Amino acid sequence: MSLRATLISIFALLLGAGALNLGMGLQASLLGVRAGMESFPTVLIGLVMSSYYAGFVAGSLTAAKVVNRVGHIRTFSAFASLTSAAVILHAVFVNPWSWILFRSLTGFCVASLSLVTESWLNERASNLNRGTVISIYFVVTLGATALGQTLLIVAPPSGYDLFVLVSVVISVALVPVALTSTPMPAISPARRMALRDLYAISPVGLVGCLGAGLVTGAFWGVGAVYAQSIGLHTSQIALFMTLVIGGGVVTQWPLGRLSDLMDRRYVIAGVTLGITAISLLFFTGIVGSTGPDTLFFALAALLGGLVLPLYGLTISHANDFMKPQDFVPASASLLLSYGVGAAIGPLAATLVMSLMGSHGLFLHLSVAASLVALFTLYRMSRRPGPAPQAETAEPAPAVVPVPGTTGLVYEIDPRAEDEGAAKGELSK
Repeated sequence: MSLRATLISIFALLLGAGALNLGMGLQASLLGVRAGMESFPTVLIGLVMSSYYAGFVAGSLTAAKVVNRVGHIRTFSAFASLTSAAVILHAVFVNPWSWILFRSLTGFCVASLSLVTESWLNERASNLNRGTVISIYFVVTLGATALGQTLLIVAPPSGYDLFVLVSVVISVALVPVALTSTPMPAISPARRMALRDLYAISPVGLVGCLGAGLVTGAFWGVGAVYAQSIGLHTSQIALFMTLVIGGGVVTQWPLGRLSDLMDRRYVIAGVTLGITAISLLFFTGIVGSTGPDTLFFALAALLGGLVLPLYGLTISHANDFMKPQDFVPASASLLLSYGVGAAIGPLAATLVMSLMGSHGLFLHLSVAASLVALFTLYRMSRRPGPAPQAETAEPAPAVVPVPGTTGLVYEIDPRAEDEGAAKGELSK
């Protein structure tokens, strides 16, 4: 399938994912700023942010079963609606312990939403264009997330209006996916892929996702807290986070395209070494010690341009070695690895910050990224050469609406799927 045809087939999915991330982007910064206003202890803020990824881990363990039982569209619709409800509860019960519960629920839902989108994307892509397709997906989602940061100035973070806005945007996200007539991925028998099996297939994919979680989770969780702690006011915090995410938007496609043209591990190693170098500049005070100047914001954007594509690069590398019927279980295990790292990341970062000051966040980032870089270089010495270049499966037939439904969901009956659509094994 050509890149153009692939993008047309996932257009509704991209719209839904974009709307979802618009809301989630605003919520991530809103919770960090509001927690600071409410004088939550730093370690408890870390627990609140880590609880999201604890729920994410739990969701990754069950999401594949839900998708295989009710299909991609129903799963996306149900969990987007539940996420919207969880957001509102943050404004009703403002204390760290209830927020830990609500963030866990949000993470649980987002794991299922991520499984739907990523397994769907990998089913539609091939080894020849997977990096490009995944990068376009992240351009859309990160662009929406960056736009979400700018909404922080629409209303005071101390009120409930921004929470309502997040809830409305997330509710809208389910509409394009629920109404799409695009062929859905075939439903495969429910099964799990053990982490040891995933490691045997793609060691860099598994470890890279863990490292991406440690880095990205920490930055998402306490990036706004760091900005607030060094004296940035609300508009500067919004600018800081927007530039970080904007950097990721700019670099997604070039890095994804580059990874399609060479061994993806070269790109993963280069990105993680770059994260290490820039993080050390922040940690040592070479950057940021004199306040938020032009260099501070420029390097923040460059850091985001390296941190945010890392997860997409690692899952692209891992899925290069998967058979079509393995995309859902592999995506669940990759999300589990990422979620474990992302659950540890914010808590570990806040502990380092408590011991070494606000810039301790960047020590955490540099250590995690350097470990991924070293492991990737080691694996390149053990298994030379990129993944095989195999084409993806043929598209499945269109799924028709079921008479008598609300029109918001479609029946995904495994008997209606073409069992032959998932042929075309990708060799290891």
